[in-house]
Amino acid sequence: MSTALERFSINQMTVKQLALPELVAACLESGVPGVGLWREPVQSYGVEATAKLVRGAGLTVTTLCRGGFFTAIDTQERAGALADNRRAIDEAATLGTDTLVLVSGGLPPGSKDLHGARERIADALAELGPYAQRHGVRLAIEPLHPMYASDRCVVSTLTQALDLAERFPADQVGVAVDTYHIWWDDAAPRQIARAGAGGRIYIFQLADWTTPLPQGVLTGRGQIGDGSIDMREWKGYVEAAGYTGPIEVELFNEALWARDGREVLAETATRFAREVMP
Repeated sequence: MSTALERFSINQMTVKQLALPELVAACLESGVPGVGLWREPVQSYGVEATAKLVRGAGLTVTTLCRGGFFTAIDTQERAGALADNRRAIDEAATLGTDTLVLVSGGLPPGSKDLHGARERIADALAELGPYAQRHGVRLAIEPLHPMYASDRCVVSTLTQALDLAERFPADQVGVAVDTYHIWWDDAAPRQIARAGAGGRIYIFQLADWTTPLPQGVLTGRGQIGDGSIDMREWKGYVEAAGYTGPIEVELFNEALWARDGREVLAETATRFAREVMP
């Protein structure tokens, strides 16, 4: 394995066209040591079977995505979300990862109460944090770009994510730092330092910002090196904050999904070595 790839992890969504056995084989072929997995394809293949497959290949599962969606007002919906998150924690433990990434949820239909939605996230974390800790799993709040606040995630900045996380022990709740979502925020470098000082940076993720954004901005994440974000600058911030863990590349991109997944993975590894590592 190239030393430039020692910390590299490919998020499964980047090459979602690859079935799990194909993904594992492509990682071995390209010298990729880590994978970030998503619940839906893992469940389809089988959680135990996935754990055996990845473990047998010597790959590290850096994260499982995703838990969250805590903002419902309806009592039954909230109970269902908590139950699903407990299953997600169980799955993470089975897969051998210590980090479950949370997309916290948007505004419930008809609501304009951002404060109330964020408090319901805190209520859910209070219930789930101890459960996760007992299973050796940490909960990583991922702030999403503000364009997602209404329907996907009312946590839009690292400041907001840390304000939530710091209500709980540092070994239960922390943050995911994703360049795509925070690169625009001039407070983010200070908040990365804050997160590092508290031991709350659980994962560092990369995606570039390219314009114009496609219709349906969810799939607008650019290949690293193609957009506006200085990846080495952001890597410097997290390392100055004490983070030395894996670095995931997580891309939602229709053009990449239309290509051969093995080629995309190899290209991403090359971009990582060129654009991120010294």
